[in-house]
Amino acid sequence: MSITKFFRNVSSEMRKVSWPKKKELTGYTITVIATVVILAVFFMVVDLGISSLIKWILK
Repeated sequence: MSITKFFRNVSSEMRKVSWPKKKELTGYTITVIATVVILAVFFMVVDLGISSLIKWILK
């Protein structure tokens, strides 16, 4: 398969993609950011808990 044919196929497939509207994209972005923040806080709390537990055990 030639490189030209590859890019022609890529171009053809990209025309078939259903891109999200601005409102959908904003909703998706807010969802991703909120999920990342919630998970970061969760793992921070778990890390602090485990660290405190280990310090308490080793005292």
